[in-house]
Amino acid sequence: MRASVAKLRSVYRASLALGALALTLPAPVHAAAPDAADAGDGQTIVVTGEGLAESPAAPAYHTQTISAAQLQATASGRIDDALLSAAGVQQYRRSDSRASNPSAQGITLRALGGNATSRTLVLLDGVPMADPFFGYIPMSAIDPERLAGVRVQRGGGSGAFGAGAVAGTVDLTSAGANALGLLNAQAMVDDRGETTVSGALAPKLGQGFAVVTGRWDRGQGFWTTPESQRVPASVRARYDSWSTGVRAVAPLTPEVELQARVAAFEDNRTLRFAGADNGISGQDGSLRLVGRGAWQFDALAYVQARDFHAVTVSSTSFKKTLDQYGTPSTGLGGKLELRPPVGGGHVLKLGADWRRADGETRENALSATTGLVTARRRAGGRTDDVGFFIEDDWTLGPLVLTAGARADRWAITQGHYQELNAAGTVTSSSAGDPTVAARQGWQGSWRAGAVLNAASWAALRGAAYTGLRLPTLNELYRSFTLAAPNGNGGVSLTTTQRNPALKNERLLGFEAGIDLTPAKGVKLSLTAFDNKVKDAIANVTLSTSGNTTVRQRQNVAAVHARGLEFGAEVTAGTVSLNGSLAWTDAKVEAPGTALDGMRPAQTPRIAGSATLAWHPAPRWTGALTLRHVGLAYEDDLQTAPLRAATTLDAFAQVPLTGWASLVLRGENLFDTTIVTRNSGGTIDIGTPRTLWAGLRIGLR
Repeated sequence: MRASVAKLRSVYRASLALGALALTLPAPVHAAAPDAADAGDGQTIVVTGEGLAESPAAPAYHTQTISAAQLQATASGRIDDALLSAAGVQQYRRSDSRASNPSAQGITLRALGGNATSRTLVLLDGVPMADPFFGYIPMSAIDPERLAGVRVQRGGGSGAFGAGAVAGTVDLTSAGANALGLLNAQAMVDDRGETTVSGALAPKLGQGFAVVTGRWDRGQGFWTTPESQRVPASVRARYDSWSTGVRAVAPLTPEVELQARVAAFEDNRTLRFAGADNGISGQDGSLRLVGRGAWQFDALAYVQARDFHAVTVSSTSFKKTLDQYGTPSTGLGGKLELRPPVGGGHVLKLGADWRRADGETRENALSATTGLVTARRRAGGRTDDVGFFIEDDWTLGPLVLTAGARADRWAITQGHYQELNAAGTVTSSSAGDPTVAARQGWQGSWRAGAVLNAASWAALRGAAYTGLRLPTLNELYRSFTLAAPNGNGGVSLTTTQRNPALKNERLLGFEAGIDLTPAKGVKLSLTAFDNKVKDAIANVTLSTSGNTTVRQRQNVAAVHARGLEFGAEVTAGTVSLNGSLAWTDAKVEAPGTALDGMRPAQTPRIAGSATLAWHPAPRWTGALTLRHVGLAYEDDLQTAPLRAATTLDAFAQVPLTGWASLVLRGENLFDTTIVTRNSGGTIDIGTPRTLWAGLRIGLR
């Protein structure tokens, strides 16, 4: 508690400093649409709070936009749920961030998963959000109601921070003062007595603006254990999380804008058994300069301090068997992108970026019988990536061409692991292990595409790309063991081993598509793709003996995904329909192993989402969202199925006064049983039917 208070105080002091900075700088404000003001010398100052505009060839790479209105009409109010509007977006498991271990909250696209690490680059105002040690995305720290929109771009990327975008990029943009208003707040309660309180104060300060946000979610949670499998130690998935931050935007000159952000968050939960607690915490900060003059530029620097803790409880004695009491990690990085005025229909982008991840897991293993410590472990290391990129878009009448290249200097250093027994004797160590030696190298990647605006109502597009992803520190250096009842009165143990010798993943992908606007208010899209991640990192089963399974993180030859993606946006007066459907045939290529030809773990063949919305008047909203996720498998050998599930969500907002609205939300109205984990017949289930009611307040 003291640590949380200290974090809050530090964020409060930072918010005062950023507010003072904004007050001392000249010129106007913006959020969703640019605002302009006369600077007094004939110049117009535009403050957007965003990065540089998308270049003309961006549509060459299949992109779906989730609007602010869609984000605010999400039944759960969670960003991980909102992202499912783009079919093919998936976390490692189907459970949302209220009832899943944070380390399983990796985002991927196009069924290119297979383990819990994000293969998708997730950016918030240009800053990579992945945890430096595990690679998961801290979902509870991102409030969808404070975003101006989300761009989901599938396929590899060779631009800034492109190393890591092997499945695509999810680009989150914060809302500014105009979109939020002076005060924007919401308080909700559900039928289990759980609560969500959030708010944003967004004053215009001088010629800039600041946004101070906060959110608190807490509740007893729902039962993730089916009633037939509950024991006296079984508990609901209790959760308690908060996040707060301040963001300031101010012009330095009529063409240059400063953006600064600090944030802190903490998220704690209990899963399945009493005492099986886990949680995350973090403090982030970033500075960004955006120039929109003749020489456009985007310069960014950021720092992240993160931590993770988790307790594993025996499923038979219900005593603590593993106490991962700390996983401190640090993320550092920055980028510089330049767009010189080359003219001739060209938009040239060149620049460099740097990312560093540094962290260590600290844990104790305990006896399930006595509860005494049997081993003490530490493991971690550092990864670095420096990238140089160049890309050019060339507009030739109805044809837009694009090509880009990237060179990455990567390094994996300071790798170490050590295990001591209860007496303090070293039983396992990285000392003398050649696979832990520092290594580095250069790796290139590229992408190219074209858009042909064949008619006012039709555009053809195609693209090809490569990419890379460094293994995370978790994949390289941390081993773990999970225990679950086997249905025969015993316990099944699954150990996943570290692998310090993991190679970088490499992407090769192709796609082609068509975008149609056959009538006013109608947009349709179809994309066919073929993506292959070579040297894909998977949890590979090495042996199964009795109740013990041993797996290791290994590079398999490839994960190969081919499929089709459909999109539709239809607007007729006050009614709109947004739909997305992904069909993917994904297979693991691992010749000579049992894994060859199997579907990657946790990846469905089909996923779809459709939202029917009604906006009869300002601030009036009604929406129904139907989602379907197909059959998937828990494990690499497809022995534990996760059956298909279809859910229906609902959202309604009804104005009560000029500044207050009633908000009603319903999750999983069919009360569909969503199997999120299946370990030898021991299953976890996802969100049941949940009804919410509350107030939304907005003051301009």
